[in-house]
Amino acid sequence: MSVRTRFAPSPTGLLHVGGARTALFNWIYARKNAGTFVLRIEDTDHTRNTEQAKQVILDGLHWLGLDWDEGPQKGGNHGPYYQSERGAIYEEYLSRLEKAGHLYEDNGAIRFRSPREKVVVEDEICGKIEFDLTNPGTHPDLTLRRPDGSWIFHFVSVVDDIEMKITHVIRGEDHLSNTPKHVELYKALGAVPPRFAHMPLILNRDGSKMSKRDEGAALGTYPEAGYAPEAVRNYLSLLGWSPKENREIISTEEVIALFDLDQVNRRNAAFDLDKCFWINGQYLLQMDLARYAELAIPFLEKAGITWPTWEALERVLTIVKPKVKLLKDLPEWVACFFTDALTYDEPAVAKSLTGEIAAERLRTLSDSYASLSSWDAASLEFSLKETAVKLGIKTGELVHPARVAVSGRGIGPGLYEMIEILGKERVLSRFAKGIAKAAGA
Repeated sequence: MSVRTRFAPSPTGLLHVGGARTALFNWIYARKNAGTFVLRIEDTDHTRNTEQAKQVILDGLHWLGLDWDEGPQKGGNHGPYYQSERGAIYEEYLSRLEKAGHLYEDNGAIRFRSPREKVVVEDEICGKIEFDLTNPGTHPDLTLRRPDGSWIFHFVSVVDDIEMKITHVIRGEDHLSNTPKHVELYKALGAVPPRFAHMPLILNRDGSKMSKRDEGAALGTYPEAGYAPEAVRNYLSLLGWSPKENREIISTEEVIALFDLDQVNRRNAAFDLDKCFWINGQYLLQMDLARYAELAIPFLEKAGITWPTWEALERVLTIVKPKVKLLKDLPEWVACFFTDALTYDEPAVAKSLTGEIAAERLRTLSDSYASLSSWDAASLEFSLKETAVKLGIKTGELVHPARVAVSGRGIGPGLYEMIEILGKERVLSRFAKGIAKAAGA
């Protein structure tokens, strides 16, 4: 039987990283087994569902690179893929349960009469678990439809998994207690339950359960901050699973090749945004320039930064790439290359570009640079160090004022590479402005 997994979120708010991990593990398992990954939107709660939340789910999965094989925007042979459009199917299954004597009415609600048995669940992650449903006091009969006619999650989820031929239900451990009730429904409908796999919860570092309000909890904050999708996929895959040798940088292709459900940890996963940040930095550092530019350009365009040619942009991205950890910070690093209207960081000016001494040192360096016949990083470095020796000062006492003068900032990429790219005319012009600023301070 071909593997069919599903991600079935409710569009009631932001897409949580817990939901994103659930989607990722289902997607990985389907890809691992040459199966089918289904996206189903469980939007039966009309009071809480919003169109905006539906779009957030679709956009979040697209950004993560989790392409679904069946579902919204794709179609498929088992639709509709919005539960709000599947009412007739639920009515049919409800009728089947009613005819078989499994239902009764309770104050307008339709409830399922439990057979009051012990239910054994063979979980792919948690192992064999026995649930005792014989006591109605601790396990009351399940409501399938509310008095207002709206459907309860437990019923419609089971019906959809049957209809969509889902073979593996991979979800969070918080759903484990629901599973024996679902097994009862499968049995009453004459259907074979799918394989269940309940993943460990994601906890904050202090051991508390991660909520939607916690930092890093909303997936939408990652593209806004300038994380690379492949880095976030890498990090999410490590929340409850790990490859051998405790590797932290692992490609999606490798995860798919190595992943299996019996390797998912039983212990709760600890969410660490600092680790995700570090992984992202590693991905950006190692990324080829074409992919880097693909991710970077939207941030530059949003900041209103334009560049004359691709070659000019490529040279700049090459030298700033090792420094930038989040792409939202990229405009600050590259703005000085594409505009002459510098914005000076005043603390940096106060530290390195203030007073007549700083002005005189920069003036001497400017004269040295003006006399250069070769304008390349090596020649620029040699000239600056030679000037520092003549002035009897440390190299840094020239590097820092020069950097602030040409970029307006106290930090940046390699100074000599930056000056080479800016060109002789622009650098000498900025030195002149920097000298005037220092002397006038």
